[in-house]
Amino acid sequence: MRVTVSKVCNFLGKSSVIAVAALSFGTLSTAALGKTERLGGVYNISYAGFTVGKGSFSLILRENAYSAKVGMEPAGIGTLFSTGKGGAHATGWMKGAKVLPSTYTMASRASNRDFYVNLGQGSGHVRTTQVTPKYKPSKTRVKVTGKHKLNAMDPLSAAIVRAPSRSKVLDPSVCNRKLPIYDGWARFNINMKFKEVREVSGKGYTGPVVVCSARWEPVAGHRPERKAVQYLAKNANIETWLAPIGNTRILIPYKVSIPTSTGTLVLEAAELNMPQTSGLRKKTASR
Repeated sequence: MRVTVSKVCNFLGKSSVIAVAALSFGTLSTAALGKTERLGGVYNISYAGFTVGKGSFSLILRENAYSAKVGMEPAGIGTLFSTGKGGAHATGWMKGAKVLPSTYTMASRASNRDFYVNLGQGSGHVRTTQVTPKYKPSKTRVKVTGKHKLNAMDPLSAAIVRAPSRSKVLDPSVCNRKLPIYDGWARFNINMKFKEVREVSGKGYTGPVVVCSARWEPVAGHRPERKAVQYLAKNANIETWLAPIGNTRILIPYKVSIPTSTGTLVLEAAELNMPQTSGLRKKTASR
């Protein structure tokens, strides 16, 4: 089996949890005034029990604006199969429980090929798209049209979850949602449902996390006859664990688990640097 960072990135993007990896903090728009929160984390990426990559994640919050960066590079056994690496940057605004992206760029290199995406977004829609390389012509591929870019968001912004103001931060409503995602090549939904609340400790965060199940639903840009597409669409065992950021109503991925036909892809926090949440009861709810 050939393990490459580009394959890992592809899985992460499709599961809406590309929030793995990067690097330095970006700069928020000066239009948003107020207290600035900065946080970051380092993640381990394993496949079938072997470490294949390392990633980091950084986020700046300033009132209702955000700037997020991720990056990824091979590690462990992954260095034997790939020299690829890459990263992504997203900015946007938050209104209530909604995340409204503004910009998204992704650049990576794997197997001597360059991959690049630039999305211009506004009012919850993808307005402009620049992507390299483009898909090769295929009679079976479901065509992406303009309507597929309406009410859609980039995969990095989709990894930032904001709890509704009427609910508790670890309320089931955090999970019970559909994420409409466009990554520049394909349009898909991530359908999430609440499973339980668990306690975790160490790795920079101690406290409760909310566990959500996730189902990948292809919409456009995919080839329905592909076995990988069929397997991922039927996969009912994907999980994402979300940890709350301090006293904000925002949660970020703590762990993501994606079973595949040859092993399980796991993204898990190795070290988090973020404010702790006060006032949360350390009580684990049963499924």
